[in-house]
Amino acid sequence: MTDLGPAERYARAREASESDRRHPITAAFAASQPFELDPFQLEACRALEEGRGVLVAAPTGAGKTIVGEFAVHLAMRESDTKAFYTTPIKALSNQKFRELQDAYGADQVGLLTGDTNINGSARVVVMTTEVLRNMLYADSPALRGLRYVVMDEVHYLADRFRGAVWEEIIIHLPRSVRLVSLSATVSNAEEFGDWLDTVRGDTEVIVSETRPVPLEQHVLVRGDLLPLFDDRAGVATAQVNQELMRIRSFKGPLYEGNRRAQSYNSARHAGYEAARRRPQRGGRRPVRSANVRRVERLDRPEVVELLRRSNLLPAIFFIFSRAGCDGAVQQVRRAGLRLTTPDERREIRRTVEERTRTLLDEDLAVLGYHEWLDNLERGVASHHAGLLPAFKEVVEELFQRKLVKVVFATETLALGINMPARTVVLEKLEKFNGEARVAITSGEYTQLTGRAGRRGIDVEGHAVIQWTEGLDPQAVAALASRRTYPLNSSFRPTYNMAVNLIDRFGRARAREILESSFAQFQADRAVVGLARQVREQEESLAGYEKAMTCDRGDFTEYSAIRRELSDLEKLNRKDANASRATRDKRLREIAALRKRMQRHPCHQCPDREHHARWAERYWKLKRQIDRLRQQIDTRTGTVARIFDRVVEVLEVLDYVRVAEDGTTTLTPAGRTMRRIYGERDLLVAESLRVGTWNDLDAASVAALACCLVYEPRRDESGPGEHGLPRGPFRRALSDTQTLWQQLDDLERDHRLPGSEPLGTGLALAMHSWARGMPLDRVLSEADLAAGDFVRWAKQTIDLLDQLSIVADQSVASTARKALESVRRGIVAHTTV
Repeated sequence: MTDLGPAERYARAREASESDRRHPITAAFAASQPFELDPFQLEACRALEEGRGVLVAAPTGAGKTIVGEFAVHLAMRESDTKAFYTTPIKALSNQKFRELQDAYGADQVGLLTGDTNINGSARVVVMTTEVLRNMLYADSPALRGLRYVVMDEVHYLADRFRGAVWEEIIIHLPRSVRLVSLSATVSNAEEFGDWLDTVRGDTEVIVSETRPVPLEQHVLVRGDLLPLFDDRAGVATAQVNQELMRIRSFKGPLYEGNRRAQSYNSARHAGYEAARRRPQRGGRRPVRSANVRRVERLDRPEVVELLRRSNLLPAIFFIFSRAGCDGAVQQVRRAGLRLTTPDERREIRRTVEERTRTLLDEDLAVLGYHEWLDNLERGVASHHAGLLPAFKEVVEELFQRKLVKVVFATETLALGINMPARTVVLEKLEKFNGEARVAITSGEYTQLTGRAGRRGIDVEGHAVIQWTEGLDPQAVAALASRRTYPLNSSFRPTYNMAVNLIDRFGRARAREILESSFAQFQADRAVVGLARQVREQEESLAGYEKAMTCDRGDFTEYSAIRRELSDLEKLNRKDANASRATRDKRLREIAALRKRMQRHPCHQCPDREHHARWAERYWKLKRQIDRLRQQIDTRTGTVARIFDRVVEVLEVLDYVRVAEDGTTTLTPAGRTMRRIYGERDLLVAESLRVGTWNDLDAASVAALACCLVYEPRRDESGPGEHGLPRGPFRRALSDTQTLWQQLDDLERDHRLPGSEPLGTGLALAMHSWARGMPLDRVLSEADLAAGDFVRWAKQTIDLLDQLSIVADQSVASTARKALESVRRGIVAHTTV
């Protein structure tokens, strides 16, 4: 890029000065930051200062959260205003809570994550998204004085299971609240912004495609990092490196030339002097392209060592398998690699012991603590959902502090947590989606490689794709170049949503509110496009109709008879195995149609076949138009129609009463359901109403609550009768399953999708845990990793907490005891 001339520089400086004068708060905030804010960050902050909401869509690691922090800054400038900072996952909430505490003090910042309540009445509260949704439906006093809501990772709105919560919040927040929506780069940000503008008022859409740290992309072939894109003469282009194409086709010269390119790259990111001092590897015989088929990939310790020599650590290796992540750590351990200094090892041990001091020694032994600590001291770790949350948080902290150098992670690490690296390594470009191995999408590739490059530390980030049999460099380049990640609504009305909306607004207003959802907005936009197609095609249809006009009579009518006759004749020829009676009936119909056609005035027209050709076009286009009209009918009012079906089910079960004039009110059972959240809201409410769980003790209530939240793996079979807790639990479970079947049938009768059967696979383990059994026995019964068990235990706690509030006194008391019995040991441990 050419340097600006004096005049341009003066004009830019004057423009910036004028903007700072108009936005003094933004200017002061920007000046207080340790780095210069990017244009998109300044633009978003200025919009907030002007009183508008913002949608900021930018790549991972671009610094979107600085805009959310500015919203908190604005709230704290006034004496009586609040800011809520919402995140989709607890780990991200915990991280943001600590950051804001450091900035504003422990007394000013709170945390609400379902199982954690710290200083909930503070002026700045970090929370998971569901907590805010529940606050809105309960009209919580904590909402008073709320001025700003930050929705971090708002693209979670597309999540099939939880996405509706984001839309509920956006729709129900008071209009006086300024919304700060932070999203990954999505291809329809403008559409989403238009919807926000419609439901929230003045909203500025700010899209940045620029990474704050440039990304260099490589393919690792044996021991060489080859550029993915042609960068001869040190200038990167959009053209795929032709040497990679020759390697793929197994013909061409030695790729010695690319070693020079690699040396050049090494010099750039390691420093020219370091590259000059590095021992040369010229003694190795260069690999011929023709020999690549027989060349094995480097194993993981060798790749780690290569990255260390090239000064490309710290690195995240994305491996789409938990077992693969743990196995990779063991490989590095067995190879004897140690990536840390003695001082770093001492600091790692001190941090780990501090963060895990409240865990019992016997639990630590079950969790493989000592081997895990030894691996951390070597500078390597795994990171996946099977890890104990406390262990994961330690890994995140040590990696951020540059003490851990290599993390082998599943793709969940790419979501939200602030863990940038210098290098990201993708071993494969496909993953198992539960049913088959599928290629990762361009959106996933962007999300994963977005972790590469640490702002203020690295001049550039590095993405490394390991060469595998059949790798297509063109396809990799396409993944790296595309930015196709559309944000599509997953919103659908639930029973809890329906009773809350009816209670607060009445049925008619509730329908209007649902029709303002992003789901309906997208459907309506599609309808606009379909309607435009219909209008255009109707014009063509009128032209076809005019072209087939016949002076003898109505050729449209005549051509319809011809089409009907032709279709019937084809059917008769095709369906040769039909009964004699059926064939005779068809032959009589064919004869009658042929007689009608021959008697029609147009049959004698000398231009009949010319008209008929236009008629064929007419009928073909008319069928297309009819299909488009059918699509329009099915999309218009989609969400409201589903809401009506939900209300019909609620009426059948007496959760609502509908008067003759259509007025809909809640029954006592409906008022109870207002405070039951989750996928099983109707089943929980019905079970409470009919008293299915009245005779259960605390451990059995915990086990049954677990059955309602647990989602078994696809390949998991049920435990069978012998694998379930004994006594009253089995009878209560059987009654609950019968109730589920009845509700499922009722839902399907009302054209609703129904729900999955209860997941009983964790019932025995949760029953044992609630009875105080030791961790090793429980994990053995569960056949789950510790992290998975803790996750399901916390979801069980969440449901037990709801039961302790809404159930009758006896069940509520038992649920509270069950909650306390589950919330112990590793389940109760928190680093916050």
